[in-house]
This record gives sequence, C-alpha cells and structure tokens, in this order.
Amino acid sequence: MAKNIALGSLVYNRPLALLPSHLAVLTALARDGGDIAAILGEKADCEDRDYDVVAGIAVIPIKGDLMHSPDWWWWGYSTSYRQIRRCLASAIGDDMVKAIVLHVDSPGGECSGCFDMADAIYAMRGTKPIWAIVDEACFSAAYALASAADKIMIPRTGGVGSIGIIAQHTSIVGALEKAGIEVTTFTYGARKADGWPTSKMTDPAANRIQAEIDALGELFVDTVARNRDIAASKIRAMEAGTFMGSAGVSAGLADKVISVDEAFLEMLDTIA
Repeated sequence: MAKNIALGSLVYNRPLALLPSHLAVLTALARDGGDIAAILGEKADCEDRDYDVVAGIAVIPIKGDLMHSPDWWWWGYSTSYRQIRRCLASAIGDDMVKAIVLHVDSPGGECSGCFDMADAIYAMRGTKPIWAIVDEACFSAAYALASAADKIMIPRTGGVGSIGIIAQHTSIVGALEKAGIEVTTFTYGARKADGWPTSKMTDPAANRIQAEIDALGELFVDTVARNRDIAASKIRAMEAGTFMGSAGVSAGLADKVISVDEAFLEMLDTIA
C-alpha cells in the first residue's frame, strides 16, 4: 500500500507488524545513519545455501527485520518472506530432511507478504514436523510466522506476542513553514496525497488509514487464532502485549519453556 505511514518515507513505505520500540530505533538509524548492523545483528540469508541440515533437521533462520522481498538499502540486516518460502519449499521436498526448525530471533517487520507466508507454513503442517524455536525475540510479524508451526519453544528470557499493527505519519509542514519553504503538491485524484509528509493530515485521510490498520490487525488476530486454536476474542484482549517465557506459555502463545539447545535435542529425539 503506497502510504507514508509507519517508517514510510524512510524505509518501508508499508504498514508494519513490528515492536514499537524497534520502530523508534529504525527511525533514528535511518535519520542519523547509525550502525544498523550493531543493532539488528547478523545477516540471515539463504542465498549461498538454502538451509543448514543438522542430523536430518533443516534449520531456517527468521532473523532481524522481516521484509516482503530483499531490499538493497536494508540488505544483510533482514530476512525476506521470499527467502523463507524458498527455504521451506526446498526443505519440504528434500528427502534428507526429516523435520524443520524455524530459528526465530526477530522483532517483526512488514505486513506485506507476512500473512501469505504464515498461511503457507500452516498448509505445510503434517508434511514434516515444523517447530519454531525462539532464540529470544519472536514478536509481531515474526510471531505470525511462528504461530503457524506445529510447536513454539521459548527460552526463559525469550518473548512472544505483540499481535498488532503499528503505523506512523510524520508531518514536516510546520518545519517547512518555519524555514520559509512552501511546497505545492500536484495530484491526480483527491486522495493521492493522503498521508504525504508535506501535507497536513486530514480527518478523512486519518480515518481511511486507521481503517486499513484495523483490517490488518483483524487479519493478524484471525491468523493466530486459527494457527494456535485460541479464541480470537482472547487474542484481541491481549491488546498487542508481549509475554516472556512461562507467561507466553500461560497465554497460549508458546508450548514449552526450554533453552534453544535443549529444544533442538528434543526435536532430534522425536525424529530418531
């Protein structure tokens, strides 16, 4: 959706299913040219090798910020849904792979492509065991994907949840006026400049954008409700809250509190 909301004019130009705190970090980095690698961690990429296989288990990384497709500006600090889809499809068809681990450490990312990817994972259930092993962070869009797995394993200090949508609009109209700069915007279509940073946000435009965010939020709730077999009303009542360790299990958003290494060994036992 071509809306200047969320990190729109800076990076994504799309609504995000992302932790609010991480959105603030990304905004600051994009503005100040900070050390993105130090904040977001290592590259999660399947380009050189579709996936690692350990004792018959394909390990597919879901790390950093999640994007619909690879982006040169953010390359190396994100995982794309297209990468994940390619890795999963290959692992499902690989006779050497007995089970699949989604190795998750992500604050979330773009809505675009997220729910189609979650549906694809859900459709793969029953073909081969698919576990999501949380390596500390599994929030928002990352949780949407993890929720589609057969099981979600979480360490004591790991987090799940943030089942919600976030977007921002930044107006620079006041700053331009103070600087003595007048911007004239020409459009074809009365709604073309809705949310544009050089235009003031109108009530009709804000209502339309909020309606889109609400629709995405309901899609998120319904997706998790199906995946985890939880009442949509219960998920909605969480108000996009996050849950650490055992609290995530109690909320029904994870299945077991266990370290990453122990979770992997437990999966090995199930396919032995």
